[in-house]
Amino acid sequence: MNTEENKTVNEEAVNQTEQNPVEETAPVAETNVVDEKDKEIADLKAKVAEGNDKFLRLYSEFDNFRKRTAKEKIELIQTGGEDIFKSILPILDDFERAIKSNAETNDIAAVNDGVNLIYNKLKSTLTQKGLEEMKSHGEVFNADIHEAITNIPAPTDELKGKVVEEMEKGYSLNGKIIRFAKVVIGQ
Repeated sequence: MNTEENKTVNEEAVNQTEQNPVEETAPVAETNVVDEKDKEIADLKAKVAEGNDKFLRLYSEFDNFRKRTAKEKIELIQTGGEDIFKSILPILDDFERAIKSNAETNDIAAVNDGVNLIYNKLKSTLTQKGLEEMKSHGEVFNADIHEAITNIPAPTDELKGKVVEEMEKGYSLNGKIIRFAKVVIGQ
């Protein structure tokens, strides 16, 4: 090979390199696209993992809230009557003192006065806590608030269909009936 032939071969190689530059850069471009897709997949996996973590934390927080409120509800039910019992304890003490003094005295009038005082104290304490007596005697029978025990002939025409006698008083607590009045109805 002479120098002219070498020149020609070199020129052909240079021309071939200049004509096909895309072939050399194509693998680099494909690699960049693959790297971007891998990066995007990794980002999406990270977002999914973060979302799952947030979900689990939120679920755990809600579960703890549910358990805590259930526990508080049970405690409230167990100690809900504490206030009423605290207010009735002094009346219980009064009854104990009355029983003790009844054993030592023969004065029936004093015993009667003492029992009436304790009864009035109990009644006023319960009224302060929201307990109300339902008036029934002489009222028209209402199945929503009365429980009929029996029917008797009405002593007068005015008492037909009305409560003639109240066997047990009815009570409501803050507007809700807690015990129906047991009554006798006139026919």
